[in-house]
Amino acid sequence: MSTSTTEVLVGGVVLAAAIAFGTYAVTSTGFSLGEDGYPLTASFRSLEGVTVGSDVRLAGVRVGTVTGIVLNPDTYRADMAISMDETIQVPDDSAIVVSSEGLLGGNYVEISPGGSMFYLEAGDEIVDTQGSVSLLSLLLKYVGGGDN
Repeated sequence: MSTSTTEVLVGGVVLAAAIAFGTYAVTSTGFSLGEDGYPLTASFRSLEGVTVGSDVRLAGVRVGTVTGIVLNPDTYRADMAISMDETIQVPDDSAIVVSSEGLLGGNYVEISPGGSMFYLEAGDEIVDTQGSVSLLSLLLKYVGGGDN
């Protein structure tokens, strides 16, 4: 087997470009390998369009990530686990809503802070929730005259 210096140099450049692209992708998406936040939970009627890894935002700023979604077999509601940035304190009377970035955009979770002087602790549940609204069902109601 013979290897030329050109092949080794091109291979090194390709490897360096792949590492640089991977580093950029990890830092631009906010992905982290460790748990750097505190967990909260919430239960929704519908989490349509929200997946694990979706943003959790407060005032439009990303402050957390959806870390888990499971169907509760007792209540038939979607239970969601989120990891909040540990520097952000959320009042215990806050609401959490599934929001849309627009007609063609994805869904994300928005926290609407309350006015309480007490804050949610790790593992607490946000009780005031509002699930996603299906655009298709709204269109069908409009076309059907609101009888649906």
